[in-house]
Amino acid sequence: MSSIHILDEATVNKIAAGEVIERPASVAKELIENSIDAGATDIKIEVQRGGKKLIRVTDNGCGMDREDAALSFVKHSTSKIHRIEDIENVLTMGFRGEALSSICAVAKVELVTKSREGLAGTKVVLHGGKLIGISDTGAPDGTSITVEDLFFNTPARKKYMRSDSTELAHIVDIVTKNALGNNNVSFTMLHNENTLIRSPASMLLETIIHIYGQEVAREMLQVNFSSRFATITGVISKPAISRGTMDAQSFYINSRNVTSRALSFALRKGYGTLLPQKRFPIAVLKISVDTAEVDVNVHPTKSQVRLSHEWEIAQALTMAVNDALANKELAPQVKTTQSLLYEKIESPTIIKEEGSRFRTPVKDTQKRLRRTEPGIGEIVNAEKPHVKILGQVDALYVVAETKDGLMIIDQHAAHERILFEQVRDSKRTDSQELIIPINLDLDPKEKVLMKECKPYLEEFGFQISEFGPDSFAIAAIPRVLGNLEDPGLVHDIIIDILSEGKIRDETGIFDRVTKSIACRGAIKAGADCTSEQMERLIEQLFMTGNPYTCPHGRPTMVSFNREALDKLFKRS
Repeated sequence: MSSIHILDEATVNKIAAGEVIERPASVAKELIENSIDAGATDIKIEVQRGGKKLIRVTDNGCGMDREDAALSFVKHSTSKIHRIEDIENVLTMGFRGEALSSICAVAKVELVTKSREGLAGTKVVLHGGKLIGISDTGAPDGTSITVEDLFFNTPARKKYMRSDSTELAHIVDIVTKNALGNNNVSFTMLHNENTLIRSPASMLLETIIHIYGQEVAREMLQVNFSSRFATITGVISKPAISRGTMDAQSFYINSRNVTSRALSFALRKGYGTLLPQKRFPIAVLKISVDTAEVDVNVHPTKSQVRLSHEWEIAQALTMAVNDALANKELAPQVKTTQSLLYEKIESPTIIKEEGSRFRTPVKDTQKRLRRTEPGIGEIVNAEKPHVKILGQVDALYVVAETKDGLMIIDQHAAHERILFEQVRDSKRTDSQELIIPINLDLDPKEKVLMKECKPYLEEFGFQISEFGPDSFAIAAIPRVLGNLEDPGLVHDIIIDILSEGKIRDETGIFDRVTKSIACRGAIKAGADCTSEQMERLIEQLFMTGNPYTCPHGRPTMVSFNREALDKLFKRS
């Protein structure tokens, strides 16, 4: 008997659906894009339980007649293209004819639609890809598609869905990206009947106000640039407004939202030294290119494209950013670092600088440099070497002579390890009130995640309360943060934690907070140190439980013994 056989149609459809429908957000993406292609000017998204129970997308687009409504659920049925050559010039969001067939294969679907010319609407009901019924119904012009019980017939896929908040955050991200990319369309999103997003059709800057808030909108710069290969329009943030992740960057190629590391790198390159390392601008950039130069058929979800002249387009993007930033006097003001190390273990002072690779003098305050009391972890096979400080390289690496040879220490990684273990061993419930609360303006996705993270953050020592529809007020912070020099540090820590998504357990959130505080609080490149301060850094480093790596596993130091140095100079 042959071991090779052809799969039945139901199995094939479920496998194919898995390529397009990964989670509830995938459903929302496909339905919203269909609404945009239908010429809708008003789109309403209703979600229950993070999309697991229900997703409904209603639009005022062109709608369908009875024949098209029935045919729309057949695999590879589409109104967007007619032959293979059309793919080279496609301008619609969808074209593969897989969206509705993939969705109905793994959910219970009801479609109600009416064309503008039709006298009556049409209702189509399918469960798991099987047609339950089709009938006439009263309906307004446009289309409404309801998707219930996603993955009800694929338990393995259903089991791996995340929490309601996490799945909801992904849907919010999809709606946000579509609202920014199609600001001429009105978007409304509700979750469990509560409005999360309301973005009326308007100019792009007004849409940014609805998504990111007025403070961000005020700090945006217009981009308008043309080259041989692309026309680039949109907005970018001034260097004063940045994020710790690239989540607030939206790129659109011929109106299609895409993810592209090349474009993200080109955007960041355009800022040069105006932004610190690991800081990213907010951007909404719309790139128009010749359709013949774009392959939009490289990914089932159409989130990636292939560009014939990717390097040239990336270069144009960098030039567009340079042009927008030119003559704006936007260089960041670098704050003077007040201290290198914390005064004592129980009350660290976090170091913060606003520029990357800027030289920052350090005050030589003796009381801040007195001997640290023992208490950070236990020494594990690590004795503090007898060192003679030789100096710094590029205000980043500490160079010291040891009895065996030479030691080079990364001052940021070393301080990060010190702070990490100090935070880890502290009492998490201790907090200190702030004289002036810190106000956090969050975008819709971050707001959803904040509600899930809030109890864990409060247990750690943060005191957080809602302050308006899209803002939260931080009234207290963990005592371990010590004397707070830059309120932006708290914002960065919170955003770092939220960007990770789902919180699985208390240990997970504790690990995130400790790493984030240590990374954000540690001295950066550009902090000049005295010999005494460098000695103090090495002393504190060797009081930690693991002085050889930072919390992320990067080495804190490298050593060269006399034999290794002799080999380098061909003496052996």
